Amino acid sequence: MLDNLLPIDPEVAARVEALDLRFNKFGVDPYGIDKNELIRSLSLFAWVYRYYFAVDVYGLEHVPARGRGVLVGNHSGGVAIDGAMAMGSLLLDAEPPRLAHAMVDKFLHKFPGASQFMSRTGQFVGNPDQAIRLLRDERLILVFPEGARGTAKLAKDADSLVDFGTGFMRLALETQSPIIPFGFVGGGEALPTVANLRRLGKMLGVPYIPVTKWGLLIPKPTRFQLLYGAPMYFEGTGHERDEVVNDMVDQVKERIRDLIRQGRALRERQISEEELVLS
Repeated sequence: MLDNLLPIDPEVAARVEALDLRFNKFGVDPYGIDKNELIRSLSLFAWVYRYYFAVDVYGLEHVPARGRGVLVGNHSGGVAIDGAMAMGSLLLDAEPPRLAHAMVDKFLHKFPGASQFMSRTGQFVGNPDQAIRLLRDERLILVFPEGARGTAKLAKDADSLVDFGTGFMRLALETQSPIIPFGFVGGGEALPTVANLRRLGKMLGVPYIPVTKWGLLIPKPTRFQLLYGAPMYFEGTGHERDEVVNDMVDQVKERIRDLIRQGRALRERQISEEELVLS
């Protein structure tokens, strides 16, 4: 198999071994995560994370070193580069490393081999029962409440926020899990979307097909800003009235909006400094 020929990064292998996961003698954990598959795929991704892109990560100390948590962030347009960079920061930069379980859209499983690959690397369909099980097992889950509406943002709106779903808040309340907000900046520059072909997407079984300035869905090398905020704690059972939950969601949304603002300020200052050096 081709994946067995991929080079293994010794540092990556060591970080996967350090994960707080219950691998059996075959290297598989109770959720079907395959240690060897994780090492192989992460070894390839580590090069992309470290050398093709540059990720300025702030606030990693806010992510619990152990125990449950709901990571909640913004989509930055185009495709979910933001999710990959967030997971990469936790696996490759955090001490100790942690594996975040992304709650992905169902349509992704329509692609050949995607379902098997995602489950073997710890990414699951956004099923509430599965999410509750993971949280009660002291895992981290990764949620983008904007959903496909968030990845459908055009480049000019990449740092804006669209409506949030409320499911993540009810999960956090029911499992008494902290919410760790994060803001991601730069996705709209890596993959500047100018249009979305929704009719073609529907024919292919996906929400839309993004069109970039250069036509292809290949992101350009970009520097990103990823900022984690302090954990937010909410009290409740998860069965509160909609207006109560919506108020809590708005608090998280405003915190993420603030983190995006900080990320933009850092990005603009960095660009100004680089331009000064070049001039």
